[in-house]
Amino acid sequence: MGFPAVRHRRLRQSVGIRGLVRETVLTVDDFIQPIFVASGTGVKNEISSMPGVYHFSLDTLEEEVKEIVELGIPAVLLFGIPESKDSIGSSAFAEEGIVQQATRKIKSLYPDLLVVADTCLCEFTDHGHCGMVHTYERDGHVCGDVLNDESLDLLVKTAVSQAKAGADIIAPSNMMDGFVQAIRAGLDEAGFSNIPIMSYSVKYASAFYGPFREAADSAPQFGDRKTYQMDPANVREALREAESDVQEGADMLMVKPALAFMDVLRMLRDQFDLPLVAYNVSGEYSMVKAAAQMGWINERAIVTEMLLGMKRAGADIIITYFAKDAARWLREGK
Repeated sequence: MGFPAVRHRRLRQSVGIRGLVRETVLTVDDFIQPIFVASGTGVKNEISSMPGVYHFSLDTLEEEVKEIVELGIPAVLLFGIPESKDSIGSSAFAEEGIVQQATRKIKSLYPDLLVVADTCLCEFTDHGHCGMVHTYERDGHVCGDVLNDESLDLLVKTAVSQAKAGADIIAPSNMMDGFVQAIRAGLDEAGFSNIPIMSYSVKYASAFYGPFREAADSAPQFGDRKTYQMDPANVREALREAESDVQEGADMLMVKPALAFMDVLRMLRDQFDLPLVAYNVSGEYSMVKAAAQMGWINERAIVTEMLLGMKRAGADIIITYFAKDAARWLREGK
């Protein structure tokens, strides 16, 4: 049976009908809002490449968190900008590290707000890489190799320190081989067997991270991250990475970035039944903001379509710098 008996437009005739048959729905419970916490006092500085996103010091953090809670956003993802850095990123796992202090403050103010701690070293190392490095000179240039196994011990220390500070979820983003297994064992040994791991399972060496590196002051001082983050040309490799994390004890899987890798989101959704996270990254955010400021696009419509696309591709959770905006739009839509 076909046309004229079948008329697909019948189900598009009104707002009510379209809402009734809508397949994919965004809710505020889908979102995690990233926050950048910096050392110092009185800090609320807008990040130049990310309009509307700020560095907050501990004393200005409460206002931001209050707004997030009032909007109904269930979780925040914490990134820290420390006062000082060294070769092993020791402030990443210090008891009084900036992420640890921010976690304790947020949990004291809003115990029910979920705190997700990004577990990496790049913001805390003076070389900007996500692990320990062996440096050497070649043709007058500083070069280095990122040491996988030696880095695992530091990442475990970081995860345990974040859990001790009150983090609800540990989110390791370093892409070292075996990081989920090491962190799971370390958390369990320290008495945190109930703390879930949201693994950055599939993290590409992407050009979309540029604004984040300004925000987190985490650009590599030499080389790049292509020896540990994935080649954007590869998709079967993503399946191997995710499968390893599942076997090692990950509780949630992430694809980062999201927008250029919808096929990877769909593949993981089809292969695994763990909660799936899409990271709507800084470059994706900044492109939309820049075009909106020029009047070239309808920001609300574009962002809504992007986030719907991520959910339609299979994401259960979306980390996005648009979380507050999207939460307002959803509330206005009601």
